[in-house]
This record gives sequence, structure tokens and C-alpha cells, in this order.
Amino acid sequence: MSETLENLSSETRQFPPPADLAAAANVTAEAYQEAADDRLAYWERQAERLSWTKPWDQVLDWSNPPFAKWFVGGELNVAYNCVDRHVEAGNGDRVAIHWEGEPGDTRTVTYAELLISVSQAANTLTELGVVAGDRVAIYLPMIPEAAVAMLACARIGATHSVVFGGFSVEALSTRINDADAKVVITADGGYRRGKPSALKPTVDEAVARCASIEHVLVVRRTGQEVAWTDKDKWWHETVEQASPEHKAQPFEAEHPLFILYTSGTTGNPKGILHTTGGYLTQASYTHNAVFDLKPETDVYWCTADIGWVTGHSYIVYGPLSNGATQVMYEGTPDTPDRGRFWQIVDKYKVSILYTAPTLIRTMMKWGDDIPAKYDLSSLRVLGSVGEPINPEAWMWYREHVGRERTPIVDTWWQTETGAVMISPLPGVTAAKPGSAMTALPGISADVVDDQAESVPNGGGGFLVLTEPWPSMLRTIWRDDKRFIDTYWSRFGAGAGNGDKWVYFAGDGAKKDEDGALWLLGRVDDVMLISGHNISTTEVESALVSHPAVAEAAVVGATDPTTGQAIVAFTIPRGNVVTEGEAGQELIKELRNHVAKTLGPIAKPRQIMLVTELPKTRSGKIMRRLLRDVAENRSLGDVTTLQDSAVMDLISSGMNSAKSED
Repeated sequence: MSETLENLSSETRQFPPPADLAAAANVTAEAYQEAADDRLAYWERQAERLSWTKPWDQVLDWSNPPFAKWFVGGELNVAYNCVDRHVEAGNGDRVAIHWEGEPGDTRTVTYAELLISVSQAANTLTELGVVAGDRVAIYLPMIPEAAVAMLACARIGATHSVVFGGFSVEALSTRINDADAKVVITADGGYRRGKPSALKPTVDEAVARCASIEHVLVVRRTGQEVAWTDKDKWWHETVEQASPEHKAQPFEAEHPLFILYTSGTTGNPKGILHTTGGYLTQASYTHNAVFDLKPETDVYWCTADIGWVTGHSYIVYGPLSNGATQVMYEGTPDTPDRGRFWQIVDKYKVSILYTAPTLIRTMMKWGDDIPAKYDLSSLRVLGSVGEPINPEAWMWYREHVGRERTPIVDTWWQTETGAVMISPLPGVTAAKPGSAMTALPGISADVVDDQAESVPNGGGGFLVLTEPWPSMLRTIWRDDKRFIDTYWSRFGAGAGNGDKWVYFAGDGAKKDEDGALWLLGRVDDVMLISGHNISTTEVESALVSHPAVAEAAVVGATDPTTGQAIVAFTIPRGNVVTEGEAGQELIKELRNHVAKTLGPIAKPRQIMLVTELPKTRSGKIMRRLLRDVAENRSLGDVTTLQDSAVMDLISSGMNSAKSED
């Protein structure tokens, strides 16, 4: 591990912030020193940006690590902070959401209108028997009702579990059952690549497996025919008819706000639990600081889906708590053509754009001439999220989207961290292409070696967080042991070394000669595909669930578009014909099978049919060697293999498959 992390390229280009932006920046260089002088006092000041109905007695209770409590004794309501207080301040007419449907239909939602919708949805959920502490599953396309549903849950103290609308029946039902959700909020469908994409049939099949579900609330979006049961209720016949009057009740700072599932290396998704006061404090603060948001003048657009944590923190809670005007887009970036994103930037005069390296690399592949056709002069800050961005993509983003004048904030954070942890500040940092630069004020991050010793500048190792932070996950839902084992058992007190608890993010990183941080992706067997963490075990389990497959091993291989792509090595059952066309048909069938089982995001780029897998004498599959094959590298050490000839067979098969492509 240390060899691959240390042997990396260097980057000397630097881009200081524009003078006018630096002069009026929300957060200046002094913040780093303020936070260093008194970290808890710094976070206390950030919490004061919110409206609290009851002040806290204690900023941080770290008496039972790694279980943190922030702003203990304080009470607030998240929805009030995101909606009501802006209306009360006289900003009810400000646009909260410019919504753009994929077919071209649009809606404009002001803060006053958002308050009415959230109040109506809160009243409806209450009428359906949802009370504080209950769980509600949300499985929606990118429509305003998604934000409304989340805020309505927060308003009444129900814990929401948003599931990405592209996930399969299996993924949805597993998450509903784990959370013991009482209600599902969904839609008939959404628009995807120019046509309606049904959601309700997936929900119907999932609900049939979930005894806890009492009601299904359905938004009519596409007008598709849908099956109907006694549990189903139309959104327009309930929510839109409900009373618009609803008083938000305060909840304790540690009240559970949401569960968000992320893939685990054991194949069983982990329910990451976030609570109220600390999470909203950091989501709100970082949105204001990292994007330099000026709510009176900026138009902000985060291109993520609400099914991912980026959609939670930087579409719903961060922007709305700050009174932002934002764009929400339902569809894909190439519908009806590859200029759609830039047409939206041009149309709404977007000034802050937050998107993923995968998309930036795809846009690069499509050609420089496409963004050149549009007026992108409104853009003043660009952001990157989801995975490390390679310097070439960073430079393309700056040149062809930012027109060589906008700062780029390359942000590192995770579902587990809740909010941005490492990022340039657009008015302070002289950014380097491809580097997330430094931890934000109030955040303590380091790169350590195997012995938990901080590596020197120029060294590589493991990215760790050494002090608790407000938006940190509180546990894995109903599994405290897994929480400790997964995040706290590698270094420090959790590993039996010293008394300091150290959070290990699972990512590799290096410090360059100036101490700037460079993220290098996952160090375990979780793949990062288009910014999404996908467990190798989940994909392997999906492959083996096919009747033709005996065994499978999956690795992430470098991909110019998606960052990593899934490459699977599969052993067919003995009676399966794999020669010629039959083999090609099986590969196609297996790829589609994985997509159907786990969702399209998990579809392997390539499947190799092999007779054996490289295993140690104890039976452990050596994925490292498979990654070498998948990336066409010379093989590493094979001395521990049960049968080293296996790798010759796999390598020759991979090469012949490439030549056939």
C-alpha cells in the first residue's frame, strides 16, 4: 500500500483566488487560526448561524467515544431552519427551487410556497400515523416533492431513509426492512433519457416483502398506468388537499434526522445514522463557506441526486438553511442533447455549479465545442465531489466551463462525515489541479502510515480524522459494534493503541511537498464507480445468484470516464456452455442480471469467464492480482498462490478478450 501511495506524480500549477472574490469572501484565512485556537468555540459560532428554540448546555460530549453528542441540551427544528425562518425574515418571495424537468417542463417554487407544501406534507404524514421517531422511506425522482418529503419528515421528527430511484427491488426492500419504515413516498415514475421510467412497480414488489409498511404515498409525475392497492394514496389527493397550517416542533440536537445506506464490504448495506443539530450546523456552514454563497444574488446548482448524501447536504439541508436559490434538474446530461447542462446554466444564470468528476470526464470526451456554444459567464465558483478529480479534468473544467477565471473547490467528504471535510476555500486558497488541499477550519485530518504515525510531506498513507466533528455519523443503524469495527478499529484507541480515537475513512491519500492533501481513492475492496461506493461483495453475490455461475470475484479497474469500472472474473457452473457465441450471450446476460439485481450503476464493464480464481492456500481470493490483470499491469508477487499457473490462464484470456473487442 505504502509503495503505491508514495510513488505518485507531483503538481506544481497553482491558481490563486480572483481578487474580487477574495475581497468579499464569506470565510477568510483568519478562520483557520480561530479554529486552531479553540475548535469547539469555533463550531459554537457556526451553530449560532441557525435558529435554536433552546440553547445547548455543552458543545461536545465525547465522554463515551466513539459515540459523540454535539450541542447537548439544545433544541431546534431542521425544517423551520430551512424554510420558515426565511419567510418570517421577509424572503418568502425568493425562489427556493428552479425545477427543470427532463422533457422541458418547469416549476418555480418560492420559499413561501415551499413552506405551504412542507406543512401540507407534514400534516398528511401525521394523519397517516407517522410520529416522531418513526422511519419513512423515500424513493423518488429528482422532483421538488423529494425535498418537500425530506423536510416534512424533519418537521415532525420522523427519520427519513432516502433510497436512490435507480435501485432494484432487492436494494429497496433490504433498506426498508432494516429501517423498519412505516411509509414509503414514491412516484409513478420519472423521466430518464427521454422516456418515462417507472418507479411504482419496484415499490409494489418491495412493499410485498416489507411487513412494516402501512401506507404508500404516490406523486403523479409521468401519468403512467400504475397498479393500486389499499395502502396506496395519491399525493395530489392527500398532501395537496391538506391544511397549509403546521407549527414546527423543536427536537433535541441528537434526535435522529436520517438514515442513509451505503454499501458495506460484507455485502449488507450499512445504515449511516445522522442526527439533527450537529449535522445541520456543519452542512449549513460548509455550504456557506466552501461555495461562498451570497443568497441574495447567487443561483446554485448541485447536479447530484437526493438518493446520495450529496443531495441531502448540498441540495436540501445546506442550501435551504442558507436561503439559497437553486436549480434542481430531473434528467440526464445528454437529453435531448449533450448541451443540456450548459443550456440550464445559461438559462438560469447559474453562478455556483457543484458536480462530479465522472461527469466532467464525460463532457471532456464529448468535446470542447459543446460548452463553448453557451453563455457560461454567470459562473463564479465551480465545485467537484464524489471522488478524486484528475488534474487534466480539473484543468478542462476550469478552462472550458469556468473560462479560466473561476476557482474550483475540490471537496472530500463521505456519507459518513455528513458534510465537506477537506476543500479549498474559494476566497483564500491558491488551488492545485487535482488536490483537495487542506482540511476546513475546525476539521482535524491527517495522513498516517500503518503504525498511525503522521507521514511527512511527500509521503502517502491512510486518510484519518483525529477529532470529532459536528456532522459525523453517530452509529450504524442498530449496529454499534459494526460502527466501531468499521470506522474506529484500525488506528488509535479503537485498535488498542493509546487513548485517542481515530476515524479511518477507508481512503488513501498523500501529502505533497507543501502539505496539500491528495486523495487516492479507496484502500479496501469497496469500488468507487462514478462517485458511488459499491461493494465488491454485493456485485459478487449478485453474479453468484445467477444459476450459471459458481463463483465470482470483482475488482475496480481504472476507467477514463467513471473513475473506476467494475471488472468481474466469473467461474461458470460445470454444465454451462461458454464457447463462442454461447459465452458472449452468457456475458451479456450476466451483465444485465447484475444491473437488474443491484441497479444499473453496478453493471460490470467487463466480465471474464474463467476456470479458476487466484487464491491463497487458505482460500482467500487475491483481488490485487486480478486488478493487475484488469489494468494490464505486470503481475505482483504470486508466491502465496495455491496455483500460480491460474494467473497465466486469466491473463491470456483477458488479452484475447481485448483483441476480440
